[in-house]
Amino acid sequence: MLRCRPVHGGARDRSGARVSPDRHIEITPDPAVDRSRSAAPSKIDFLSLRISLKVPKFPLAFPVWSEGAMFSGRSSGILMHITSLPGSFGSGDLGPEAYRFADFLEAAGQSVWQVLPIVPVGFGYSPYASPSTFAGNADFISPELLIDYGLLSSADLADGPDFPVEYVDFERTIPYKKKLLRTAYVAFKSDSGREDRADLQTFCDRHESWLDEYALFEALKAAHDGLEWTDWKRGIAALRDPDALRRAHDTYAGEIRMVQFWQFLFDRQWSALKAYCNAKQIRILGDLPIYVAQDSADVWANPHLFCLDETGKATVVSGVPPDYFSETGQRWGNPIYRWDLMRESGYAWWTKRFARILELVDLVRLDHFKGFEAYWEISASEDTAINGRWVTGPGADLFDALTEKLGDLPVIAENLGVITDGVTDLMRRFGFPGMAILQFAFDDGPGNEFLPHNFAPDLVAYTGTHDNDTFLGWWTNTVSTQDVEKAKSYCRSYLDMRGCDDSEMPWAGIRALMASVARMAVTPMQDVLGLGTEGRMNTPGTVGGKNWGWRMDGSCSKRNGSNAFEN
Repeated sequence: MLRCRPVHGGARDRSGARVSPDRHIEITPDPAVDRSRSAAPSKIDFLSLRISLKVPKFPLAFPVWSEGAMFSGRSSGILMHITSLPGSFGSGDLGPEAYRFADFLEAAGQSVWQVLPIVPVGFGYSPYASPSTFAGNADFISPELLIDYGLLSSADLADGPDFPVEYVDFERTIPYKKKLLRTAYVAFKSDSGREDRADLQTFCDRHESWLDEYALFEALKAAHDGLEWTDWKRGIAALRDPDALRRAHDTYAGEIRMVQFWQFLFDRQWSALKAYCNAKQIRILGDLPIYVAQDSADVWANPHLFCLDETGKATVVSGVPPDYFSETGQRWGNPIYRWDLMRESGYAWWTKRFARILELVDLVRLDHFKGFEAYWEISASEDTAINGRWVTGPGADLFDALTEKLGDLPVIAENLGVITDGVTDLMRRFGFPGMAILQFAFDDGPGNEFLPHNFAPDLVAYTGTHDNDTFLGWWTNTVSTQDVEKAKSYCRSYLDMRGCDDSEMPWAGIRALMASVARMAVTPMQDVLGLGTEGRMNTPGTVGGKNWGWRMDGSCSKRNGSNAFEN
């Protein structure tokens, strides 16, 4: 049973004087609940944590959620990727801690859980460079729940490495998780009486259009020691000779079935968690990058849909042109789509892609939305993004096709950067709300579109995104701000931070978003916890370090001098 009680703390009026207390929610487990072991989702004690979450002192209209509605009342939520959850296996997963987090969201009046792409990670451990836009990340599979499935034993988990708790050590965590998953597959194969064998086959049949190619891709990549597919033998790479592919399928049949089994387990655990969240009127907000990675099953299996040469390598790649923050622009390196051929097929590949993401999430943040109206095309021979050109994208033609086949799309357009009237018109035509980032609000004075008093109702407001520093980190470092002193002065005045400690800045920003007319506000968990740059999720243009690795457990034990999360 959930027990909540108010916990009082100090607030300030506009002069900085202490006034009536803020309201907090303290979530504590009922001592009568037996927490002796983890169990399947319906039996887990999800409340073995204590969280103190401030709720702003002004009244909030908490949402009335309905299936399929983009906005139904005002709502708010938290950006918290699965890998960032606490846990004992090196990385967050879909086990007990994920359910506890859903309970926390419900108790705190939140109705949106935003995650980064839930696909397998690729180069630099980035979920935006995945080997598949359709597959789920098998590393999310919970080892604890595999015990309940009868696929692992407690002994299998007894000798795990001593992982850090404040970040994901991908180099050690991924091999460890794969070892456990291989053990689970051996157990599954050896038990001929398992009732879920038919379920596995049903899953494979349903997802055959992408699963077979992805599983073969992963088997071949492992057989080639991780080499990019363009470096494989031409018969199974650029040429995709049917006989060569058939032989490869026979040779690696065992590995292929294992990959399919892992996807089955991911789907089973993810679907259960999503159903649990939806029952609590919490919607999952997923993320769909506009482009896919060169070294992916998507490009390997569909070379005709991308601008490639005879070896399978991209001839032109994606990016954005130079701007104030980067004199050479950003060369992302993803292959560009053959939009002409996609149009001829009625955008069949995009329809399949959207249908898949909508199976997994309730709302979709569509990354780099500008690229659908016009995209920056760079010759693959260029080392930077300077010498590129703007090319007209598919625009409304694509979204007309998608809505005709799939109905209204619950899309949030990532419309950051220099946005043209064409982009705005495209969003307006299909009813896609955009984004507003508070960190970008303080350079230009009161007319800045990202200041809360300038918000329109139909947008999603953020203190920052996964590509930004935390709000406190931005305040401390301001490396992405053009006029630091001017921005800081205006920020302090706008958020009414006179006489306040800098550590209170994140919550001042959160209150400003929630007091705005924006119908949805989403806050990164790092800002809820008041973390500095140590909580940053990703630094664009860099690879390695602790990018994508932040975890809630450990580094977030204190906020504003008091315990905020105790596990």
